[in-house]
Amino acid sequence: MCEDQSGGTPLNGDLPLELTAFVGRSAELAGLARTLDAGRLVTVTGPGGVGKSRLAARAAARSAPPDGIARVELAPVRDPEFVDHAVVDALGLTDHTTRAPRETLLAHLAGCRLLLVLDGFEHLTAACADLVGELLGRAPGLRVLAVGRRPLGVAGERVFPLEPLAEDEAVELLVDRAALHGIALRDDPEVRRLCRRLDGIPLAIELAAGRLRALSPGQLLERLDDRFQLLTGGSRDALPRHRTLRTAIGRSHELCSPEERLLWSRLSVFAGRFDLEAAEYVCCGDGLPSDDVLDVLTELLAQSVITREETPAGVRYRMLDTVRAYGADWLEATGDADRLRRRHRDWYVGLATWCELDWFSPRQREVAARVDADLPNLRCALEYSLADPEEAHLGQFLAGALWFCWVGCGRLAEGRHWLEQAVRLESDHTRPRLKALWVLGYVAVLQGDRVPALAALQECREEAERAASATGVAYAEHRTGCLALVTDDMARAERLLRSALERYREIGELNSNVLMGQVELAMARAFLGDLPDAVRLCEDVRVVCDDHGERWARAYALFVLAYAAWSGGESARARELLTDCLSSAHSFRDLLGSVLSIELLALVTATEGDPAEAAVLQGAAAALWPSVGLPLFGSAYFNAPHELCEARAREQLGDERYEECVRQGTRLGREAAVSRALGWSAPSAGTADALPAPRGPVRHTTVPLPPDMREPAASPTRNGGETTG
Repeated sequence: MCEDQSGGTPLNGDLPLELTAFVGRSAELAGLARTLDAGRLVTVTGPGGVGKSRLAARAAARSAPPDGIARVELAPVRDPEFVDHAVVDALGLTDHTTRAPRETLLAHLAGCRLLLVLDGFEHLTAACADLVGELLGRAPGLRVLAVGRRPLGVAGERVFPLEPLAEDEAVELLVDRAALHGIALRDDPEVRRLCRRLDGIPLAIELAAGRLRALSPGQLLERLDDRFQLLTGGSRDALPRHRTLRTAIGRSHELCSPEERLLWSRLSVFAGRFDLEAAEYVCCGDGLPSDDVLDVLTELLAQSVITREETPAGVRYRMLDTVRAYGADWLEATGDADRLRRRHRDWYVGLATWCELDWFSPRQREVAARVDADLPNLRCALEYSLADPEEAHLGQFLAGALWFCWVGCGRLAEGRHWLEQAVRLESDHTRPRLKALWVLGYVAVLQGDRVPALAALQECREEAERAASATGVAYAEHRTGCLALVTDDMARAERLLRSALERYREIGELNSNVLMGQVELAMARAFLGDLPDAVRLCEDVRVVCDDHGERWARAYALFVLAYAAWSGGESARARELLTDCLSSAHSFRDLLGSVLSIELLALVTATEGDPAEAAVLQGAAAALWPSVGLPLFGSAYFNAPHELCEARAREQLGDERYEECVRQGTRLGREAAVSRALGWSAPSAGTADALPAPRGPVRHTTVPLPPDMREPAASPTRNGGETTG
């Protein structure tokens, strides 16, 4: 049974995959559904704007297998190396081990009956073909629906070419879309000529409908036939439908005001979705004042050049890839592309800085949602900085500032990818590299990769001592203490963690990392037998967390308090604390916090007299452990609750019944396991794997760091490790 991850976009027939309404296409829909039912790999091909994504969404909804559908939007992915990461992310998989994303996918999909939709792969064809070929070869229950302008070229592929709309369907669409703009059209010869002139391409019809607010169908026909067709139609040997689409987009572009054209081209630097504040900062200047961006953007929205979407992080805008690519060509032609990419990078460096600060606040959940929504753009900012040796310090700064995303939001593998790239680069800016080093060490610790973790932390400490960076020394010492903790060297862990906490106090550092250091010290004290001191430390952490609205570090403090409560015979109190702990950890996709809580809940359940349910929970935890990097089952201390629970449950159930209950638990997916542990109703297929994030967006109104960012001055504030570590 496939784990019920559901981080992919659900294909429910109501997606903004194309700007157009879904009209006609009944024969094509039925044909694609039949083809999909008959083959394991089907690729829908056709020119841009022909409606491939919308048709694929409808067909996928008709052919949904037992474990559901996941859609991977590949248009924002620019690096072929990130194809596997994008699929892992879309499936909602959280893996804290050192396994490559491909291995994680293969392990997860081996028992799945899932439909994977890869949308917009044409610029990544080789990487996608390699991935799809291996996945289909090793996951017998997997089917793939690919959507692009060309076939993948994988053995067994069934190609479904999508043609433009028939004339009647094209007319129906034009009338429908014009009505949305307040224009009443009749099915007359002029309208039909216009639809024929647009070759029945849905996107071209959509753009034409937007122009009908100002022009009659006859006027639009005349302008489609004028000199701009040659000017914007691409090469003479291009396919006619490609020329038609480009002509339609070019016609829409030419009819825009100079400010609208300027904004269109500048918006092309965004990968995927963007918000208004980002557009105002990145795109303003040189002919487009910041105060005018909203009005101009509203006009582009009215003309269907961009579309508006509601997301967990608030309102977002996006362009179809075809429209974005047209704008990107114009941006390159203006010679302004590099300046816009730098502004884009600067905005997202600033965003990461403020999100890091807001992580230690009541806005943690909003921060998690914001970073998730803006991850494609953050990746572009990282790529841009790390590709230029002179910008290396900004890439190091950004990779380190996003520690809360890598660690707190379950993206260890991706974080390690960026951090390893960052620390390999030389830079005259010491502090950004120090931070990247200790964050890399932290990530490697959580992946259970001891040697690289120790190497990064030792290098960080040595460089920090040479640079007289008290913050860098404190973080290196702290994470080395964390490594000692998970490898059962409790005396060393206590010594290093106490020293790091004292250093934090001396420099005035207070944030989620510092509080986690105190929780880790409490764990060491508890394992050494001093539960009262552990409780004192964690109660102090809880008070500080409650004062600041912090939830992530608080969850780990609750875990230690629950362990102490169970040890003191207070099972009901332990369950209450663990319920709170597991809810928080799961909402942040913190797999380690989740699995530790489930293990301890199993022991509490056994203590309360239900050994069968305890064994089920142990099985559920056992299914999650392979995705957790920390080698906790090799730790006598961390493994003690599991061993004690198993001994009690086996004694009361007998070996055969115990193993049967464990097997039942291993068949639960992560969402179902958490629901069972918390006593919730089992989720239906396709529900979100994490708790719903609040809708309020994180405000980001300050000017981001400039391209020539100087090293920030040390400041004894809550700043996620001096933001430069």
